[in-house]
Amino acid sequence: MPRPERSSALLRGVFLILGLLFTGLGFLGIFLPVLPTVPFLIVAAACFARSSERLETWLLAHPQFGPLLSDWRERGAIPWRAKQMSLGGSALGFVTFLTLGDPGGPLVLAVAALMAGGMAYVFTRPDA
Repeated sequence: MPRPERSSALLRGVFLILGLLFTGLGFLGIFLPVLPTVPFLIVAAACFARSSERLETWLLAHPQFGPLLSDWRERGAIPWRAKQMSLGGSALGFVTFLTLGDPGGPLVLAVAALMAGGMAYVFTRPDA
């Protein structure tokens, strides 16, 4: 993948801060099941590609997350287990939404459509 052209110091600083923020959210997602881990790290790697080659290399070489990030970059691939967990988490979230709230019909349809669209995207990606 060609390296994006380096921009101004201010823009690199913004991307660096965003990369650190998304990395923190990704690692927080390891411990909190409501936060996804790898999507945040994908965004973090993209931010580091524009701000810090050292941090980008560190993230891509991480023993746990590096292979997932590389598969995504190279082929847009998502592991089958991650797809299953995504479906389970979405189903759990939807059931929680229905039981804890009192949403009206249009809101239920909108949330269901949004979740179905997300799941369609996830399941149409190649398996890692």
